[in-house]
Amino acid sequence: MEKLTNKEEEIMHILWKLEKAFVKEVLAEITEENLHYNTVSTIIRNIEEKGYVAHKAYGKTHQYFPVVSKEIYRKQFMNTASKKFFNNSYKNMVSFFATEEKISAEELREILAIIEKNEK
Repeated sequence: MEKLTNKEEEIMHILWKLEKAFVKEVLAEITEENLHYNTVSTIIRNIEEKGYVAHKAYGKTHQYFPVVSKEIYRKQFMNTASKKFFNNSYKNMVSFFATEEKISAEELREILAIIEKNEK
């Protein structure tokens, strides 16, 4: 899977939320920037070329929908981050978040409980 740019990823989050949408509906969900319709349309077509979305045509209008789930994308993103930044070690990744105080001891205990439950 080809990597998405930050803007493409932002659009994908909107499509995951809406499940299917026309460009104007995606545009209505973008709050931080004032993007032009043609810009959003181009971004969505780029995402489609990368294989993340498909469309259904209604005349000249297209309704887009994700073909890659958020869960699959998240798994790929985390695997890539683990390889690039943590020597493919989730222990190093969790340790980083603990050191940066992005995860609490209570949250770590909850994670440990999940791991122990899944091992049974």
